[in-house]
Amino acid sequence: MELSLLVNIGLTALGLVMLCYGGNWLVNGGVVIAKKFRISNLVIGMTVVAYGTSTPELAASIAATGEHSEIILGNIIGSNIANIGMVIGIAAIMIPLVVKKTTLKKEMPLMLGFSLLLIILSIDGEISQYDGILLIGLLFAFTIYTYRNAKSQREEDDNDSIPEQKNVYLRALGLIGVGVTLLYFGAEFTVDNAVTIAQTLGISERIIGLTVIAIGTSLPELITSVIAIRKGHTDIGIGNIIGSNIYNILMIMGVASAIAGVAIADEVFYDYVIMIAFSFALLITMITGLINRNMGIGLVAAYLVYLASSFLLN
Repeated sequence: MELSLLVNIGLTALGLVMLCYGGNWLVNGGVVIAKKFRISNLVIGMTVVAYGTSTPELAASIAATGEHSEIILGNIIGSNIANIGMVIGIAAIMIPLVVKKTTLKKEMPLMLGFSLLLIILSIDGEISQYDGILLIGLLFAFTIYTYRNAKSQREEDDNDSIPEQKNVYLRALGLIGVGVTLLYFGAEFTVDNAVTIAQTLGISERIIGLTVIAIGTSLPELITSVIAIRKGHTDIGIGNIIGSNIYNILMIMGVASAIAGVAIADEVFYDYVIMIAFSFALLITMITGLINRNMGIGLVAAYLVYLASSFLLN
């Protein structure tokens, strides 16, 4: 293996690490501020945490706007698949996930609906700047809906409250600032070097986006969800994933396509089908109100099969 390729692989890995740490610190800062205002776990999971853990995908997609639209699509679709197959699957293997009825009846249908809207917007072969503006508008509407729908909920667990201390907002803003900086440079390292690797190995940018970048940018969701679930906050864990998948479509695709229209290749519709299939699989597992260990193993196994097939069919 050529030395230059090893350097590209190393810089891609460094970029992904920076994205993960940046997203994590951004989330930590946001959660501190949210809890100071006694916002409920569910609202934090669906808004602050979901926004924050989606920022690596956003940073990578903005860095790829223009010439590398295949990476943008691959990153969004691949991250949504990874969030279900990898993140929820691994979390459920660790501990059974209790699903709230409101999540099943409201948030899941919204996630499926926005996924289908993305497919509809892609039929003409492009997600235009006007489509991007529409998605951003829906993002604001969804955020307002989420907050208003659960604003009456308050944090009941006093152990999770932020103790009174001086400069709490300054520290939180410091975490957010460092997080954003790491996200910016991490995105540049990841996208530039991943494109070089793809060109060197003859792998399409779409596959790189669906696999390497998608998995890497989904690590914040995995880390955040596992930590939340281990603390008993399954509402943050599941809310984070569903919210993150929605934001991937509305925020990331919205912003990226509003900057410069995103071209849609025919191969992408195959990936859309897989994304919808994983979404329906999650919906089916949630109907019982509990995602148990066997269901988690099934999701992870299906995701591994998908990864293997993606490289074989490249």
